[in-house]
Amino acid sequence: MADLILHHYATSPFSEKLRLILGYKKLAWKSVIIPQIAPKPELVALSGGYRRTPVLQIGADIYCDTSLICDVLEHVAPMPSIYPEPGKGLERVVAQWGDSTLFWAAMGYNLSGKGLADIFANTPPETARAFAEDRKAMTFNMVRHRPGDAASAYKSYLRRLSDMLDDTDFLLGAYPTVADFACYHPLWFTRKRTPSMAGILQFTPAVSDWLDRMAAIGHGTMESFDAAQAIAVAAASTPNTLLSDSTFQDEHGIPLGTRVTIAAESFGPEPTEGELIAATRTHYTLRRDDPRAGTIHVHFPRVGYTLCKLDASKRREKGV
Repeated sequence: MADLILHHYATSPFSEKLRLILGYKKLAWKSVIIPQIAPKPELVALSGGYRRTPVLQIGADIYCDTSLICDVLEHVAPMPSIYPEPGKGLERVVAQWGDSTLFWAAMGYNLSGKGLADIFANTPPETARAFAEDRKAMTFNMVRHRPGDAASAYKSYLRRLSDMLDDTDFLLGAYPTVADFACYHPLWFTRKRTPSMAGILQFTPAVSDWLDRMAAIGHGTMESFDAAQAIAVAAASTPNTLLSDSTFQDEHGIPLGTRVTIAAESFGPEPTEGELIAATRTHYTLRRDDPRAGTIHVHFPRVGYTLCKLDASKRREKGV
């Protein structure tokens, strides 16, 4: 199998989720550091438009969204499992809650007042303004918590996590599951990136102890790589997906072979355009051609993403 290449940056919370899973599975991986804000031309050469962080590359296959990447890593290294039986349905439900409801409450709290001062300490004002404008575009039309509401919700959610840890080391048992990794990363951001806001964690000592246990897992074996090398790997590779299901499941009346766009339903709505070559129970796959990276397959989860047929007039404008 080709190397695991993670496109990420150090302070990305969703990247921390995957870095810990790589560590838990004791996997070796290559690290490509990408910009925190647009433009991201090297990443877009691979993803075709998708610019959320992180992205996993394996040869000429590009996997978007950590919910799908978790499934890929489980295929690469089935043990230790992040979806252990018999509770994998519950594990996925809690993980989805952690990646969405918990995450946005935590970030609404983290990115208010003193938290922003922590993040942009010793940086030029224009850097903070550029970051704010970038995230404003990525959250267009999203409903966000006001700071006071975010703080109230975050405190409530921390108490719920504490209740889950009353008599066990991890959220759903003696070992970490995907639920732990998904609930960990928003709290990691509070603790590591906005330390002046981290006092909120002191009221739930069981959660603080759990954070320590999670952090101790580590990040596996990492090797620095650069974007040009990653693009060269894609150009020299033939797509070979690790996703196991292949049965076509048509929910949109769009046949395989159609030019389409796929975009996130909320945060980071920039579309990726390509030829639809898979629409299964769990994922979509687009075939793309890039002048630098060659033929690439870009994979998205079905949940949280919209599939649209490319408008005929836009196809004519693009010459396709």
